[in-house]
Amino acid sequence: MTLPDWATELITLYESNALNQFILHGSVSDRMVLPLPDGKHALGNLQQFLLDVLMPRFDVVLSYDLGAGVRVERGGPTFTKWPGFKESEPLPKAPRPAVEFLTRYFNYAANLAKLGRGNLQVGCVINSAHLLAPAVPGSISYDLNALALLMRDWSADEFLDGHALATFLVTENLNDLHPLLVNNARASHLRLPLPTADDLQKAVPLVLGDDASAVAGLDGGVETLAQNLTGASLHSVEDLLKTRQYRKQQITQADLVRLKKQLIERDANGLIEFMESKRTLDDLHGQEKVKQWLRQDFALWRQNDLAAMPMGYLLCGPVGTGKTFMVECLAGEAGVPVVKLKNFRDKWVGSTESNLEKVFRLLHALGRCFVFVDEADQALGKRDVGPNDSGVSGRVYGMIAEEMSNTKNRGKIVWILASSRPDLIEVDLKRPGRIDVKIPLFPATSPEEAFGLIKALCKKRSLTLNDAVYDEVKGKLPTLLTPGAAETLSVKLYRLTKTENKSPEDALKAVLTDYQNPVPPEVMDFQIALAVREASDLDFVPAVFRGAAGAGGIS
Repeated sequence: MTLPDWATELITLYESNALNQFILHGSVSDRMVLPLPDGKHALGNLQQFLLDVLMPRFDVVLSYDLGAGVRVERGGPTFTKWPGFKESEPLPKAPRPAVEFLTRYFNYAANLAKLGRGNLQVGCVINSAHLLAPAVPGSISYDLNALALLMRDWSADEFLDGHALATFLVTENLNDLHPLLVNNARASHLRLPLPTADDLQKAVPLVLGDDASAVAGLDGGVETLAQNLTGASLHSVEDLLKTRQYRKQQITQADLVRLKKQLIERDANGLIEFMESKRTLDDLHGQEKVKQWLRQDFALWRQNDLAAMPMGYLLCGPVGTGKTFMVECLAGEAGVPVVKLKNFRDKWVGSTESNLEKVFRLLHALGRCFVFVDEADQALGKRDVGPNDSGVSGRVYGMIAEEMSNTKNRGKIVWILASSRPDLIEVDLKRPGRIDVKIPLFPATSPEEAFGLIKALCKKRSLTLNDAVYDEVKGKLPTLLTPGAAETLSVKLYRLTKTENKSPEDALKAVLTDYQNPVPPEVMDFQIALAVREASDLDFVPAVFRGAAGAGGIS
């Protein structure tokens, strides 16, 4: 049988007597493709995989969860020979009695082996282990800590360690599980990833059965569907296919992008958002040096030459200079998904870290993608924070810093941070190896640039400005005009042409008459100076701003 990587590693660790406790985390609640001995496949869940694929020859397999309590999954006649079974009927449901009950049975089986009266191979699956032994930072709950210690001893106790025992602690997120278990050196952490394209290709025919009409409208059929829905859970794909089958609706090529976005955002429970874009760098006004650099990066990316591919970009500059717009242009130019991190912070203890862990799991499943973090100075956390933070910000910082510097992600996950205050982002997060290219964005540097920006934005609204009007308005055109401010001007101009029947030229004169820059001059100067100083290449900085790095209060 061909097994997933995590299962192969688990078997190696167990069979070599290296470890016998396994913390399974990640997509543990998703449907799975179960390999069968005859080379075929079936759909099932993790519990079935553990029982039928990993432990088919175990003498006794037990399970526990808060709802059902202790259950005998296999080997009932053998298990009931234990004298402690009759003493404990019905089998315990409450956490502490259940863990103590399981521990007594493990010791009983180990004693039998020591006495030479049989070597029972015992497996135990603790489902939703985080509900049994939750992570409560700073907890002084002696009962909870004692329970976690008992479970840890299943792997650390020398008496049990020498016995044929395998325990599985199942949790979606490691951050939800008690630290005594997570930090146990005698336990292996095995992450179950979201299904790959190959997994989906095996699963889809099992879902469809004899009726493949739902994918008949796709060029390439099942293979095309699998390639395009990578990143979604198998459960979501199964729901989609069954719904389409019931409604007798075909999935078309035009549906794929929308369906992928819909499925993944649903799986993420609102933690991420896909940014759709039909723009390219051609839609970006000016910034020729920046566009040249980015196009070179994308050319290498398409050729799968990743040695010089940046791990991340920082977009910085005054408010309104079009940082989000540039991300949309990058997305369209590169032709890969752009995932925007939404508010992953939560008021409940430990939930923020769990949310981030889930987000990372989704990103790894997507293949190539951009990860956009807007207002990065606020979102990414700090290394050191005040006493009222309970350490959340520091843990968020550590998790993101580790993920951003993971070289396995090069060419797969590209981070894009955007901020008008890059000085407030931790220096370590901006270092090469996490953020390799820092792109400053600036307002228009001359009346000609300002006029060209307004003219381009008017053209988007089917308004044509005559170049001859430039000489008349040159003195009124604001200096340091940002794309955001120019957008506002073009909207006002359009409104006047529609409501007062003015010509575009007269409307432009009118909107410039009472114009006030929305950003105070001192703020604009300060943020320009920050952007100049952050730039990773001086070619990105217009000549007029190159002396600004020492201005704006920056020493």
